[in-house]
Amino acid sequence: MPNQPLCEVFGYPVSNFSQDANHARTNKICPYKPGMAACTKDKANDPLGVCSMWDGATPVILCPVRFLESGTIFRAVNEFLLPGVQNPRMVYEVRLVDAAGQNIGRIDGVLVGQENGTVTDFGALEIQAVYISGNIRSHFAYYIADPQNHYQTGNPAEKYPRADWLSSVKRIVHQFNAKGAILITEWGKRMALVAQSAFYRNFTLIHGIPETTPDKADIAIFLYQHVHNPIENRYNLKLEQTVYIEFGELLKRFTSIQAGNIEDFVAVLERKIRGQGNNDGSTPTNPSNPTIPGISDD
Repeated sequence: MPNQPLCEVFGYPVSNFSQDANHARTNKICPYKPGMAACTKDKANDPLGVCSMWDGATPVILCPVRFLESGTIFRAVNEFLLPGVQNPRMVYEVRLVDAAGQNIGRIDGVLVGQENGTVTDFGALEIQAVYISGNIRSHFAYYIADPQNHYQTGNPAEKYPRADWLSSVKRIVHQFNAKGAILITEWGKRMALVAQSAFYRNFTLIHGIPETTPDKADIAIFLYQHVHNPIENRYNLKLEQTVYIEFGELLKRFTSIQAGNIEDFVAVLERKIRGQGNNDGSTPTNPSNPTIPGISDD
């Protein structure tokens, strides 16, 4: 595991001190936004300009805007979402509501076929970056204060941040379940997911789902590697694999999870009881009004 948790900052590896890299860091520029606009991640006036960090020996992308590099993903998803449609338009951050007007969530991007401003067809694109646990902003601030001297080591006062694969997977399960029910089942549209290959390796819930052909699929998962170019000292996206599946098979997997061993679960409960003692709320003294010491959404 590298001593420096940060991989890319404002579009460039932390070890890149070229004129372009220095300019991007000084001016807080995102080279992946149209027109190389300012980075606005987390805070517009004090952006967290971390594009990717290290997860062991693998660089993982933290910001979905990082996937916009050179329009690579759009060329890949276009033929699946809107086969045969020429010059589609991408509309970002589109709110999706149900029949009661309740907000289901925002679609990262909607690829739209149109003629003279009239929509002829569309498909939905979700981009899944990786969530993290730990204080990465502290490491970022430490690096950006003196890149030349801090690029090899993160903030020694802070713990090493970690990729939060569980939260990342939970998010995309919700995207497929809630949005797919409307987009695919009700409206007959297609969905595409763009993520890194490392994300798919941790998304074990969908491993083993029967794959199908592009013409029969409702969902395509485009998996990218984050490949280092040593000549330019830059990272580039490279499409490694595309997984085509049917929405019905996905729902079948989500609703037919195999139970683990009940004895293992009971053993966890017993360890927690022993560790908490008698006055922790695990056995409330007032059952009609129990005190619950902690709740997790796991």
